[in-house]
Amino acid sequence: MNKGPDGKNTSGRGQRDLTVRVKTARGRTASSTRWLQRQLNDPYVKRAQNEGYRGRAAFKIMELDDKFRFLVPGARVLDLGCAPGGWIQVAVPRINALGTKSGKAVGSILGVDLQEVEPIAGATVHQLDFMDDGADTKVKEWLGGRADVVMSDMAASSSGHKQTDHLRIISLCEAAAYLAFDVLEVGGTFVSKVLAGGAEGELQKLLKQRFEKVANVKPPSSRADSSEKFVVATGFRGQS
Repeated sequence: MNKGPDGKNTSGRGQRDLTVRVKTARGRTASSTRWLQRQLNDPYVKRAQNEGYRGRAAFKIMELDDKFRFLVPGARVLDLGCAPGGWIQVAVPRINALGTKSGKAVGSILGVDLQEVEPIAGATVHQLDFMDDGADTKVKEWLGGRADVVMSDMAASSSGHKQTDHLRIISLCEAAAYLAFDVLEVGGTFVSKVLAGGAEGELQKLLKQRFEKVANVKPPSSRADSSEKFVVATGFRGQS
């Protein structure tokens, strides 16, 4: 127990002092101040910095894979909207993309994103809008075959209107799903972020037609106040 000069217990006081508080600065809105304060006090942000990951989202795919085990040695993975690269960082060692696990199959991972992404050892990354005409052909060429996993942590730019943002991300997820149908190996896995909001029913129906199992998961590292969740569809049935 910690005591101060007056002999009183300071443990609770010390704990409260660990919270970083941010004052609203000129030119910074109250909402951006709250976002910054949340970032500074987020244990997953700090952990990502300490462990060398490019963002806290790395822990989301880590937790999903710990539960569903789709990033296995030898897997061929497509990461859509891969910037800044945290999901790739997690996948590379798990699929043995660098061949460091003796006696294990060597996997491969292809990442695509609208913006340029700093290279990551063991991965191939291209700047591409996967929704452009002909983009699916390029992706298949880069893959050099079918994928075992298609994963997406994409989110549309926020409009500030919850329902609009929900519809936008569902549209992105549906587009990613259709690309997955085109490139996945039979038995493959599709993982994508969605936002709860009522419009995901058609997406769920679509996935249940194409996969053996469809699960909806909110991993521990997903913020409690966020409406995001992840759909994990396993056992791709192949093209119908």
